[in-house]
Amino acid sequence: MSNLDRRAFLASSLAAPAVLGATRLAAQDKGPKKSPEVDAMVDKGLEWIKKNQLGDGHWEAQGGQYPTSMTALAGMVLLMEGSTLREGKYSDQLVKAVTWFLARTQPNGLLGNPNNATESSRYTYGHGFGLMFLASVYGEEEDQDRRKKLETAIRKAVEFTGNAQTKRGGWGYVSAKDGGDFDEGSTTITQLQALRAAKNAGIPVKKEIIENSTKYLRDCTTDRGGIIYSLSTGGRINGQERPALTAAAVACAFSSGQYNDEYAKKWLKYCKDNIPIGKGRLSHDEYQSYYLSQSIYVLGEDRYGDLFPKEPKASWWTWSGYKEAMFDYLKTQQNADGSWSSGYIGPVYSTAINLTILQLDKGILPIYHR
Repeated sequence: MSNLDRRAFLASSLAAPAVLGATRLAAQDKGPKKSPEVDAMVDKGLEWIKKNQLGDGHWEAQGGQYPTSMTALAGMVLLMEGSTLREGKYSDQLVKAVTWFLARTQPNGLLGNPNNATESSRYTYGHGFGLMFLASVYGEEEDQDRRKKLETAIRKAVEFTGNAQTKRGGWGYVSAKDGGDFDEGSTTITQLQALRAAKNAGIPVKKEIIENSTKYLRDCTTDRGGIIYSLSTGGRINGQERPALTAAAVACAFSSGQYNDEYAKKWLKYCKDNIPIGKGRLSHDEYQSYYLSQSIYVLGEDRYGDLFPKEPKASWWTWSGYKEAMFDYLKTQQNADGSWSSGYIGPVYSTAINLTILQLDKGILPIYHR
């Protein structure tokens, strides 16, 4: 089966829980050889996530901040483990998280509480991550009442995302209306990946929303191949590129099958020239590693050579090379209780990001597939 056929099969199977369940088992049976050391890291991390879920079903960053984003990211790693709302080791935690999300859905489709003091000025992050999480849950929900509620919430969330888009095609920390049409790269990537997840789940997404956001990222690309922070503050200038945003753009392009796209190749080459792997603390390194790992996972062992056939094989970015560098680094950084605590946002965020990286090989969630 070709990659294109496989993606089409996976997308269509999301509408059929029984088929997707079989797909999960196949992914687990045919996946890469398991590493007991990595499995132990993941198990400890997942147990920490479980223990730190609050009673009403949500997770939060330090000081009670960003509950919508933290709940979505924590929920995603439980889904990546293989648990669903109906079965699995973390089924109860997922049910509580989904129930919490559905209770916080606003009439206009916004996922989260815009009156939350820690999110009111940055609610699109939580909305985007929340949409990705609910869309990933939706395809396997068998309870008809909850499935209907999920579908309604996801459809309204997609509509909200479309209405929040700026005239340039990007998104800002709040909707275009609330933010004076300001947009920037990180929230744009969050919305775009969420819309991809919704499409994978069979939820309609207007074609022009995707096209306009893709154009936005291209318009943000400098001659050197990197993406700048924002088009709202002026034109693209060499030297103002953001490696983390560029890595995120690669992940979005690859998740939609745009492997040979001219801009995806520019972004990937820029990342390779500007991002060290497994070398200690870097600016925005959790965010950067989250998306870069997805990109390199899609590259596998040979795709970099297909994209850049003139480069020597020893210089290729490969998933095995990334794992060798990054997984050893993550092992040294994991706390005894299973968490990771680097970064100012806090351990829920760091732990969820690192568990995402460590579980990509499981190949369970379509949004992260090759």
